[in-house]
Amino acid sequence: MTTYSVSCRRVGNWWAISVPELKGVHTQARRLDQVAAMAREAIALLLEIDPAAISIEVHPELPGTVVAALDARRTARDADEKAEQATTTAVRALLGDGYTVRDAGALLGLSPQRISQIAAQNTTRPTSSAA
Repeated sequence: MTTYSVSCRRVGNWWAISVPELKGVHTQARRLDQVAAMAREAIALLLEIDPAAISIEVHPELPGTVVAALDARRTARDADEKAEQATTTAVRALLGDGYTVRDAGALLGLSPQRISQIAAQNTTRPTSSAA
């Protein structure tokens, strides 16, 4: 199966589709979810092959607002991961220093049950051993 990268951008009410790898392959679709099928059909017609033998990777041109939203979501995910790691470290440190589960929860703004869940998580990560 051959994979083609397909570029598309919004023009009016349509997605203008092109296949940079194949000169002259252009088509259009009404919706983004139709781009891959339309591109596959256009490529198959040009190359005279079965559309099932073609895999498509769609790369839409993103408006600036979408890029900003995706960046913000990525930043938020990263911040959530850092917060989880910092919370786990704090819980283990507090409990290791003799704080009660209730006190650790009060300090971190978490329920005692959540503190217990965090404390019970496996503290070691699996490592691969070299033979």
